[in-house]
Amino acid sequence: MRALRLHKTDDGIDPRLEDVPEGDLPDGDVLLDVTHSSLNYKDGLAVSGRGKIVRGAFPFVPGIDLAGTVVDGGGSDWAPGDRVILTGWGTGENRWGGYAERARADADHLVRLPDGLSAEDAMWIGTAGLTAMLSVLALEDHSVDAGDGPVAVTGASGGVGSTATALLADAGYAVHAVTGTASAHGYLRALGAAEVVGREALATPPEAPMGRGTWAGAVDSVGGTTLASLLATTKRHGCVAACGLAGGAALETTVFPFILRGVTLAGIDSNTAPPSLRDEAWARLADAVGRGALGAVERTVISLGDVPPWAGRIVDGDTVGRVVVDVRA
Repeated sequence: MRALRLHKTDDGIDPRLEDVPEGDLPDGDVLLDVTHSSLNYKDGLAVSGRGKIVRGAFPFVPGIDLAGTVVDGGGSDWAPGDRVILTGWGTGENRWGGYAERARADADHLVRLPDGLSAEDAMWIGTAGLTAMLSVLALEDHSVDAGDGPVAVTGASGGVGSTATALLADAGYAVHAVTGTASAHGYLRALGAAEVVGREALATPPEAPMGRGTWAGAVDSVGGTTLASLLATTKRHGCVAACGLAGGAALETTVFPFILRGVTLAGIDSNTAPPSLRDEAWARLADAVGRGALGAVERTVISLGDVPPWAGRIVDGDTVGRVVVDVRA
């Protein structure tokens, strides 16, 4: 099988497109034919060697998402020919991932590909889209309604942000898309953003424990000072769904937004989200695709051999929308 494997050398990480014996696959109940994967920020860090993502032994196959068909169900409820999605559960981090023509997975980590979605569609959505939908569900669960005021989406031109912008706009929310990419303003408007906000508006620490209540809710993929600024300026009983750390992992804030305004900070963990929640999210995503709600989310399809140069681009913030990897190309 063809695979993009990462080799650890004295000079760092060396990604190589090579033929790998199927017997090298790690253990797993279900054997899969992989047709598509995707390139996420985390994949970019792994392939470029600019982040300590891989925790498995080298050489290692990265790729935190994959879609394909079951070859052998291994005695589980999965049958040959079933179309499935695998995201999370350490895939592409401590277990071989989607950048190979075959993979093995635990049966209970797989999700059935919804009717109406192709494998390419699923990877156009991928972990980023799943994370975005889980964030939307969190806002809904905390009673953030479309009529409550603007909802901020940070890192809006990236995979999570662009999908969240489109999903929220489709649901009637007034989305204020926060981005540092000037060239993405037209794209974000096309996704349905009501306003486009420069990231500098949230990039400085709040001058006071709380600022003027602006946001009914937010989806934040940036973290750091941006998240602290969002919390300080979220309206009473609003909710901020935190799902990323592109701007930093540290969070300097106070308890005042929580105890004086009842603000909720909802953590979004797409890696180990339970199967029932994944099924709900994928069903909602399939419906959104079927209605054309995500049609403006940019899709770029690349081959396995294209992954290394594109890995650097996604880490540098030089991509828009979602990058799909056609494993067969």
